[in-house]
Amino acid sequence: MSFTLAIVGRPNVGKSTLFNRLVGKRLALVDDQPGVTRDLREGEARLGDLRFTVVDTAGLEDATDNSLEGRMRRLTERAVDMADICLFMIDARVGVTPIDQMFAEILRKKSAHVILAANKAEGNAADAGVLDAWGLGLGEPIRLSGEHGEGLNDLYSQLMPLADEFEERAKDDSPEIDVALDEDDDEEDLSVPMPTRNKPLQVAVVGRPNAGKSTLINKILGEDRLLTGPEAGITRDAISLQIDWQDVPMRIFDTAGMRKKAKVQEKLEKLSVSDGLRAVKFAEVVVVLLDAAIPFEQQDLRIADLAEREGRAVVVAVNKWDIEDEKQEKLRNLKEAFDRLLPQLRGAPLITVSAKTGKGLDRLHAAIMRAYDVWNRRIPTAALNRWLTGMLEQHPPPAPQGKRIKLRYMTQAKTRPPGFVVMCSHPDKMPESYNRYLVNGLRQDFDMPGSPIRLTLRSQSDKNPYKGKKKAPPSKLRKHLEGRRN
Repeated sequence: MSFTLAIVGRPNVGKSTLFNRLVGKRLALVDDQPGVTRDLREGEARLGDLRFTVVDTAGLEDATDNSLEGRMRRLTERAVDMADICLFMIDARVGVTPIDQMFAEILRKKSAHVILAANKAEGNAADAGVLDAWGLGLGEPIRLSGEHGEGLNDLYSQLMPLADEFEERAKDDSPEIDVALDEDDDEEDLSVPMPTRNKPLQVAVVGRPNAGKSTLINKILGEDRLLTGPEAGITRDAISLQIDWQDVPMRIFDTAGMRKKAKVQEKLEKLSVSDGLRAVKFAEVVVVLLDAAIPFEQQDLRIADLAEREGRAVVVAVNKWDIEDEKQEKLRNLKEAFDRLLPQLRGAPLITVSAKTGKGLDRLHAAIMRAYDVWNRRIPTAALNRWLTGMLEQHPPPAPQGKRIKLRYMTQAKTRPPGFVVMCSHPDKMPESYNRYLVNGLRQDFDMPGSPIRLTLRSQSDKNPYKGKKKAPPSKLRKHLEGRRN
């Protein structure tokens, strides 16, 4: 049976470093600055033959108010309540602090299984801190080095009996089925419904800081899973959460707010932005979240253009719609600005939502599914060529320098996003305006609004491919046979 292990401790004791080592990937951001991690991040860990879920938590702070530190602490305490085992980490080089003693007392009351680990324990400088850890009353501490991978065998030795205990408990709790089920019984359908797709739909929510990305995802989840607040730039890691949203399996990525590149000076913010950009590259649908008070700022346009250049299906959502007074006029202005400022995404869904009240989430879900379907659309070659003939009759291509450009045939080479290839003469002389004419026609005539479309022109000459080539000399056997006939 799989179990859940929550890594808890003060800020900057190495929780995220150990988390990355257990999952085998650099999922969590790591920096020398304390307090990097703020949200809960889950990952599938492997340690020997053990497979379990590991949770990276925010650093425990001595704060219980409604400040950012207090909200981070409540989120970490929630992870402790949900986890089967807690790995309490201290910094062996610093030793046991009063905050460590206080949280050790809390963990003894909250968690039934607590493992004490003294991290950064490589070298003799950590010996004193390891000895001090005995005084916490949590048993023998494990000497760990999350950075160098030392002490993982000792961690395995402590996890193994607990994993066996959870497995035995699961067997005892499982109900026994001693009634034969008649396969021909039509009274009740006992078949398990299959998911709509084997792989969850990857959705990334991006936008400027304080646009309401984490609040929106919390409302979709139906719980306060992500840290939110009035402060801008709370989210740092790109956190992925897997849910079934209206019976559709999805993996939603919450990303850090992206400011202008000139304003991003700190190393940590650069790491956060690069983490968000990586989430965009792995996503299938990108939801660009705007603030209704200040929509379509320069940074919003850059973020939307980035998603289009990466070839992702794009949905534009305008948040904080509940505080707008003149909704009809505002919506009309938004649509006009969208068509004018983002012509490369003409026809993409523009949805108004309220992350606070949850209004508009049904429309957002429908827009995401619609954008995904268009992103995967494939058009038959025969229909494309009939369409191309009509487009050429309506508006033939120009003849630059007196050289007529002939468009011969067209086919779809790929999907996700839709990519088309047109075989023509002189593709290097085709003006960009005619390419846009064809792309806009594809969007309109084949009902592909807003989806990125890739159009490639390839050369196909009129020359005979065999002209000028030497004929192969006749074989000696053929000469011999012809000589015998004569």
